[in-house]
Amino acid sequence: MTGLLGLLAETWAYLLANSDRFLELFREHLLLVFVSEALAVAVAIPLGILATRNDRAKGVVETVGNVAQTIPTLAIIALMFPLLGLGFLPALVGLFVYALLPVLTNTIVGLEDVDDGTVEAARGMGMSEWTVLRKIRLPLALPVIFAGIRTSTVLNVGTAYLAFFIGGGGLGVWVIGGIQLFNTPQLLAGAVSGALLAVTLDGLLALAERRLGTGTSSGQAAAS
Repeated sequence: MTGLLGLLAETWAYLLANSDRFLELFREHLLLVFVSEALAVAVAIPLGILATRNDRAKGVVETVGNVAQTIPTLAIIALMFPLLGLGFLPALVGLFVYALLPVLTNTIVGLEDVDDGTVEAARGMGMSEWTVLRKIRLPLALPVIFAGIRTSTVLNVGTAYLAFFIGGGGLGVWVIGGIQLFNTPQLLAGAVSGALLAVTLDGLLALAERRLGTGTSSGQAAAS
């Protein structure tokens, strides 16, 4: 216990002594996660909507998504090097590709699980297919879609450490550098801060997800 407390004290001291560098790496890590996740959401949700409206498109989208997910994370990051070189952009593209499947899968599942009776009732009221999608399907599927975004975001926090290997920055600089240099305080400073970031984002997204679920349930009750 004493040894652990001493190590934590050394880690805290290292963090304070290198606070400027930490803030720089933390900002890079956040930027990688948020931008790649935003791009994944912007692409995956429209693809999921398309997949639920066309069986052929659904087969193609699911196949491509599943193949992308079976490729090891480090391999996806490494594949960006010959295509885009080194730096932030190739790391961002690699994270974007890896973040797609959870959002895409949950979008398809959420839309397909909407009660057919509710959809038919909306059509019976004269709603167009676009209006049914916008006012019925998407609001009811939103909690499931958001769960996919939550999973994808938390995974991306961990995956972003691998951006180090192609010069993408982030907390991986400290973690992997700490391993190479046998610098345990540096390693822990990068690892613990990333773990706290993942837990914090997961908690915030879980709270938002619950509120979405409550809002959807209230909307259904009011409609009925």
